[in-house]
Order: sequence, then C-alpha cells, then structure tokens
Amino acid sequence: MKNNQFINKIIWADALKLLPQIEDNSIDVVLTDPPYFLDKMDNNWEDKKVSSVKYHHTVKSLPAGMKFDREQGKRFYSWYLEASKEIFRVLKPGGFFFSFSSPRLYHRMASAIDDVGFEIRDVFMWLYTQNQAKAMGINHFIKKMNISEKEKEKIREKLNGWKTPQVKSCFEPIAMAQKPADQTYLNNMLKHEVGLMNTNIKIGNNMYPANVFTVDNINELIDKAFLLPKPTKKEKGEYNDHKTVKPLAICEYLIKLSAFSKNAVVLDPFIGSGTTAVAAKKLGKNYIGIDINEKYVKISEKRLKELNEKPDLFETPKETKEKLENTNTQMEFQYFKTSSSLLT
Repeated sequence: MKNNQFINKIIWADALKLLPQIEDNSIDVVLTDPPYFLDKMDNNWEDKKVSSVKYHHTVKSLPAGMKFDREQGKRFYSWYLEASKEIFRVLKPGGFFFSFSSPRLYHRMASAIDDVGFEIRDVFMWLYTQNQAKAMGINHFIKKMNISEKEKEKIREKLNGWKTPQVKSCFEPIAMAQKPADQTYLNNMLKHEVGLMNTNIKIGNNMYPANVFTVDNINELIDKAFLLPKPTKKEKGEYNDHKTVKPLAICEYLIKLSAFSKNAVVLDPFIGSGTTAVAAKKLGKNYIGIDINEKYVKISEKRLKELNEKPDLFETPKETKEKLENTNTQMEFQYFKTSSSLLT
C-alpha cells in the first residue's frame, strides 16, 4: 500500500509541509474542517490565543470569530489555494474533497478549491438550532455621542431592536468537490475504485441521501428527511476541549457516501480532535490525520485508542435509536392518516 509511513497515523506537522510527502493519486477521500481565519483562527492558531480577548483586534470583548475584516477572506483564500493544490495532487482521479467552512467565508474557500482544478459538485448544509447570536447593539455608540441625553433617548427609541448586520447563524456549509474523472465515471470507478456516490446510504426515515442534514430534532418533516444520530458526550470524550468538534455521524455519513474501496484511504490534513479518523476506522477504512497542534494530536490518538478498547462509546445509544424509530413510526402513521382522509 502507498504511504505506508502515514497510513492509520495521526501526524503532528504543518499540513502544507507534510502533504508534499504523500504520494500522487493515492487518496480516496479528503474530509476536513480547516481553520476559518476568523480573528486568530488561522493556520497557526493556538488555543490560548483564540480563547483570550487579548488577541482580538477590533472589539476587545468579542468572542473569537465575531470580528469583521475583509482581509480575513483574502488571507484564507491564498492559504487554502496552496493546501488545495496539494490535496488535488494526492487524490485519485474522481476522488472526493469535503471541506467544512463558515457561511461568511465559504465563497473564498470554494473559489480556492475550484481554482486549482476541482469540480464543485455540490454543497452540503449542516442545519442546527443552537448558536450564539452575533449581532451587537449600538447603545454604547449612542452613549458616546456629543448630544443631550434627551436626544440620545430619542435615537434609542427610534432604533430599538436594530443591531449590526449579523443574524444568528444556524447552518454550516460543506463544499463537495471532485477531482476530474479518468474518462467516464464508470471507467474511473472500475480503474480507481472511487468517483460514484453510494445512494444505498439513507438519512432520516430511510430517505434517499440529501445535501442537507441535521443532528437536532427540529420538526417531523425535517427529521423525516434529514435527521442523523445526535452526538453524545461519551463520543466526544470528557478530556476533549477542541472548540469545533464535529459530530461523528456527519463524518460517517460523508465517508459512507464516497469511499467505495475496502482499502480506501481517508485523509484529514486538519484533523483537530480526530473525528474524521474515528469515523474512518469505525467504518473499516484507512485514515491519515495531520494537525499542527500537538495537543489535538494527542486527543485524536486517545479517541482512536478508546475506539479499540471501548467501541460501544462510539455507537449510537439505544435510546437514540428507539427515539428515531418511534419518530419514524409516528410520521408514517400521520402520513397514513393524511392520505386516508384525502381518499374519503
């Protein structure tokens, strides 16, 4: 097998320095959640710097990621263009590249991926209900105005509820790109064992795979079409303090859709706390993980070790399965009632 020195390992390294060591046309799927370049969340981000308001540049009291700066997108594009060039080289013809992003900078990420030769085949939307509202009020600006208190109060009343242009973000986009196929898709699949998507994989209530999914129970209609198992605290690990741990079910879903070969290799060049590797290993696939942060490399290795020792930690809990089954049964019954009423 190619890349023997890297297969089924988590490597502590700068991805842009290690990726050139991976062989050409040797990876089936790349699934990653890169740094978003919001405040200090760049390619050299450090947990302490991101957590401390000392390193925020505009409004010191803002949590990381709330600063608006056009240069963020430019820096992200330039850096991800270089990463995407290497990812394009290492992927097999027809290989898939899934890349998480923030809604604000998705266009920069997709452009970088597109500009190196990938075909942007689709975009997935991870829908969720809980997130921090990021809009800021303007009372502190009004307070500083050199006018009377009476005039200030009039402005407050006039602009009551009007805040900075940031609504609550409740979805995360995931680019789905593909390296161009070698001749036809059929030829590519027979030759390289990658390039088609597995529509036997179901979502929600045994539904055809979709480019929208959620791990939250939202309502009957959305749950029926798009629900994936909810992540558990055990799955993440109590020791895991990574800020953006992705649900295992999401990574499994994307890998099951795209990785065909029994010897498929799934690469994550920004592995974080290891969810991609855990998902790949759980599904019987090979993995290569890279991260510049030694702390997260150790967390990834610990989670993989737990998968060997306590595989039940990463299984969908019985109560979650039962809840999904009960929800599906209720929806089917409701559908039957509705259909019956239409016929009478």
